Amino acid sequence: MKTEHHTITITKKADISSVWLIPKQYSSVLIIAHGAGRDMNSLFVSQMHEGIAKHNILTVKFNFPYMERGTNAPNTPHVLEETWHKVIDTVIEKTGVARKQIFLSGKSMGGKYATILACKEDLYAGIILYGFPLHAPGKSNKPRFDLLKVIHEPMLFFQGTRDSLCKLEVFESLLQTISPKPTLHIIEGGNHSFNLLKRIDRTEQSVFDEIVRVSVDWIKQKS
Repeated sequence: MKTEHHTITITKKADISSVWLIPKQYSSVLIIAHGAGRDMNSLFVSQMHEGIAKHNILTVKFNFPYMERGTNAPNTPHVLEETWHKVIDTVIEKTGVARKQIFLSGKSMGGKYATILACKEDLYAGIILYGFPLHAPGKSNKPRFDLLKVIHEPMLFFQGTRDSLCKLEVFESLLQTISPKPTLHIIEGGNHSFNLLKRIDRTEQSVFDEIVRVSVDWIKQKS
């Protein structure tokens, strides 16, 4: 396994860091974006990045510009979307893979912007969403779901049963309206970050391992 660090120019004023884990042989690429509050070195993103790469999948993680600068407020939607585009273009340029070999993924906000790309262009192998932010806390009656209805790529969602940003009863009903039907993997007792209640006799690492295993199996099935 080879590790590469690449700086990617997003705008004239913004460069970002990215880390690439490159197996000796691979046929699929996974790009994973961080959530709004933590950068690419967060425990969850790092666990996915490293765990999935061990299964002969080239795996790339990156920072959005605001995280690269160390600020808390996310960039404008245009810049977040443009960052995704530039990262994908760089992966294609440096590896020679086709877009249909690339899986987009992200934690919460990072995944949301992957769906924004996918709803505009049917070009990728699939999308994995780790904690999709369906609605604002306490506002499950106002789901932000319309983008998902126009995506034609396969989708895999990981959701915790205690996720305050995604009421499962609402989400499961909405997923029935999508074709092709997405795959939903539920983490029992998990919140938006997949943290479990203390009374659940299970380690944090076992949750990470489960999410990696299901992600890898799904990627290999769709490749």
